[in-house]
Amino acid sequence: MRGTRRALRVLGACAAALALALTAPGTAHAANGVLIIDGARYIAPSGCHPLGDFVPSKVANYTDEVAFVWSGSFCDGRVTAAVMPGRVVRPAPGRSLFIA
Repeated sequence: MRGTRRALRVLGACAAALALALTAPGTAHAANGVLIIDGARYIAPSGCHPLGDFVPSKVANYTDEVAFVWSGSFCDGRVTAAVMPGRVVRPAPGRSLFIA
């Protein structure tokens, strides 16, 4: 009986720790600076951004992060280019762009 109670306490503690770990907020991060895609300015950008569907896009990366151009529309497929901080790429050979 003592062993069962102890096992239940251990399982309860593990479940509580897992729940806490899954619900704890993560730190938000965005690039510092401005990302310009075809003239549209994104201040402190982060995440996936669509590029032009039929015309190659012009990307100017004035942030402190590398922006990655992807072949797929939702930052999937393969990386086709990396736009380094302070650089402009035209045409950007892809369908979407990800920046951290």
